[in-house]
Amino acid sequence: MSSWDERYKQGLHAKDEPHPLVLEYVSRRAAGRALDLACGPGRHALFLAHLGWHVTAVDSSAVATVMLRNRSRKEGLQIEAHLADLERHEFAVPPDTYDLIVICNYLQRDLFRAARAGTRIGGLIIAIVAMIDDDPSIKPMNPDYLVAPGELRAQFVDCELIHDFEGKRAEGARAMAEIVARKVN
Repeated sequence: MSSWDERYKQGLHAKDEPHPLVLEYVSRRAAGRALDLACGPGRHALFLAHLGWHVTAVDSSAVATVMLRNRSRKEGLQIEAHLADLERHEFAVPPDTYDLIVICNYLQRDLFRAARAGTRIGGLIIAIVAMIDDDPSIKPMNPDYLVAPGELRAQFVDCELIHDFEGKRAEGARAMAEIVARKVN
């Protein structure tokens, strides 16, 4: 059992609210097709499905996938939940398919290219990723899972950046990189 399976089994992230950036930008859009990559127990997938989106959600944790399937069934929602290891490319993002792709608190650099290709023209990509943070009060993280300043933005130079933020949202919080990118061609 993976460490993420263990965390989800203990109930971690089971009741997390959608990220404020998702709440803000999705509320402005008509429902369409959405993809939630590295979805965990599905906070964004469930939120989007409640708004009428046709949601595909992908995660490598069997525990999280079962949690999402059970909760969506209980709430009467249709969510296509896939158990797949994104790093092993067990889920291919089909081209020009989604009106919205969400990647929250997950870094796999080659996934950004797939997300851009999988988004329809006019569609949005919302990405929120932890950044390198030298603050000694912040718990250290593996640097392989952290972006450098400007790195996330650079992944979306061929898109219209609607939102672009790097920094801390609160005292004692880890620095984060956030983008909302609209595919323009």
